[in-house]
Amino acid sequence: MMRGYVQSNQPVDAILCYRDMLKDGLIKNNYTFTPLVKACSMVSPELRHMGLSVHAHIAKLGFLHDPFIASALISFYNSILDMATAEDLFDEIPVRDVVLRTTMIDGYGKTGDVEKARVMFDEMPERNVISWSAIMAAYSRASDFREVLCLYRRMEESNLKPNESILVSALTACAHLGASAQGIWIHSYAEKCKYTSNPILATALVDMYSKCGFLKLALQIFEKIHYKDSGAWNAIISGFAMNGDATKSLELFNNMVSSGTKPTEATFVAILTACTHAKLVETGLSLLKSMSGVHKIRPKIEHYACVVDLLARSGKLEEAEEFIDEKIGEIGEGDFNVWGALLGACRVYGRVDIGNRLWRKIANKGKVDYGIYVLVYNMYREAGLNDEAKSVRRLMETKQMRKKPGCSAVEVNGIVREFFAGDVLHPRDDRMCEILDSLLSDVSCPISLYEYD
Repeated sequence: MMRGYVQSNQPVDAILCYRDMLKDGLIKNNYTFTPLVKACSMVSPELRHMGLSVHAHIAKLGFLHDPFIASALISFYNSILDMATAEDLFDEIPVRDVVLRTTMIDGYGKTGDVEKARVMFDEMPERNVISWSAIMAAYSRASDFREVLCLYRRMEESNLKPNESILVSALTACAHLGASAQGIWIHSYAEKCKYTSNPILATALVDMYSKCGFLKLALQIFEKIHYKDSGAWNAIISGFAMNGDATKSLELFNNMVSSGTKPTEATFVAILTACTHAKLVETGLSLLKSMSGVHKIRPKIEHYACVVDLLARSGKLEEAEEFIDEKIGEIGEGDFNVWGALLGACRVYGRVDIGNRLWRKIANKGKVDYGIYVLVYNMYREAGLNDEAKSVRRLMETKQMRKKPGCSAVEVNGIVREFFAGDVLHPRDDRMCEILDSLLSDVSCPISLYEYD
């Protein structure tokens, strides 16, 4: 009965069924607890404390060493991000099979501990497809997309057939790295395996093709998705937004609302970004207002940053400053995208007066991002205010501010290669520098770069 409730996505009924067993004095066995613990992992966060009571019952009845119950308990503690208890349970189990180890990898990945996940993965005597899926998902959550593709290639070499989850992780990596050739190959493989009917995988394809600039293909795949959830709509709206087609993004947004699909926070980030690129000020402000008024979504810092950027790019710097002042209680010291958007516009439009006021507000908040210093430095320098520029530079040196190395990636023969600014350890560094020097010598117009650009 409990297993049936869990399989029907009715976890509360499964827990109530166990309560009735306790009342009736029915005998519990090891088959009782696996679905029960899983039910505790499925309920809403405020009800998950019941899993702690179930754990106590399991310990009292002596079922802790059952591998299936132990795996379910570890999954439960993963769901509440309590990896310390999960590790204690894991250490007490004498026989640690592939299921238990994979469950631990999944938990480490969800809590952001990729190093422990990788150690566990590398120490596994055997691995199955779920193990590979868990470690790739861990790296994907950590935004190490290059390693995701490296793992994907290693899994192929082990002659294991990837499942849909693995393909989603690989496609997400291709999207972020612009690895279109590999993404197209994965798409072809997914079609051969009849996986493309999976809406999650189809959404990953839409996202990959959108980010790689293949909007026509992205739209074709999107239109074939039978059940379009908010994730699918967000992927296609965001795709057209980042490629500068605000008209199509707005059309798709309206279609989404008309279809009855509820927009999410990510939807509004995408559509506000589209308005920013097209400088659609009134439309953007109307959409921000509709978030709380119509769709009952409270705007967050990401949405405010979009609006500030929209106003700033449109030359409405005073309005952007007023907007920041109005939301100042909700914009904190770490929200550098908001400050940076307006400071960048002050530099472009030569509005040092507004830039000065902003700089004073930011400086008073304490910790300042490296990029903000660069924007202020260049704003003063371009305005001919060399003393102020030198003052910012001295402040950067005093605080030992350093820019994180820039990184670019290029896909060659299906392999993504990354290059970091200032890296001289590449085996072909000398040859690459020769080619760059040759290209620079062929440039006819003079190049002038600021020291901190």
